Amino acid sequence: MTASMTWRVGPLAEASGLTVRTLHHWDTIGLLSPSRRTAGGHREYTEDDIDRLYQVLALRSLGLGLETIAVCLDSGVDPTRVLRDHRAGVEASLAALDALRQRLLHIEEQIADGQRPTTEAVLAALRATGAAGSPGERALRQHLDGDQIQVLATRAAALGPTAHYLLEIEWPELYRRAEALRKAGKPPTDASVRKLVARMDELSVLFGGGDKKISGGVRAAWREDPAAMSGDASAVPGQWDDLSTYLDAARAGARA
Repeated sequence: MTASMTWRVGPLAEASGLTVRTLHHWDTIGLLSPSRRTAGGHREYTEDDIDRLYQVLALRSLGLGLETIAVCLDSGVDPTRVLRDHRAGVEASLAALDALRQRLLHIEEQIADGQRPTTEAVLAALRATGAAGSPGERALRQHLDGDQIQVLATRAAALGPTAHYLLEIEWPELYRRAEALRKAGKPPTDASVRKLVARMDELSVLFGGGDKKISGGVRAAWREDPAAMSGDASAVPGQWDDLSTYLDAARAGARA
């Protein structure tokens, strides 16, 4: 049996193009730690650690922060799968928009020929308009106007693939962790809860620009249509009301 390779911090830093200081920092914050210790007490990185290092570097190349990367990896997220899912979502949106385009062209041609658009054509265009965008986007349109939706879209587009990780991975994971703390009886004033809330609010500002009406609309969409917003078909309205109250108490405690 061939022994698995291991690396000490110096050789690994040289091989990866990182500095020893960087690897030590990542070890300190729990992002990447050597998981093997020799008989002499030296800490060494294993092949599994190198796999994690590759994922860290891949996610960092997308512009993700270290905290977000840690959440993604600790949640068991495969970066390739997330990018594939992101691409599939983009392709679905493009298909829906193309269907809308074709129906609008049909109506335009009818008008150009001096005809009144048929009821069937108008209804088909309306159905296509509703199909353009994800269920979450359609839920948001119930609470935000066109300008507010554009703010969210513009800021998300500026983030590129990073937006998908933040919205689909980190944000839901933060809520899951907060719910676990709530069920465990942790008071909302606890530092661990406040830290989660602070990160949630950072993401809210990142996407909404600090507009309270936008953040309020997003929260309303989560309350009224959690299935569309979370992608969990089993979610029902009111399911997370207790968690929302808990998080609001944490915010109030942080301001006190």
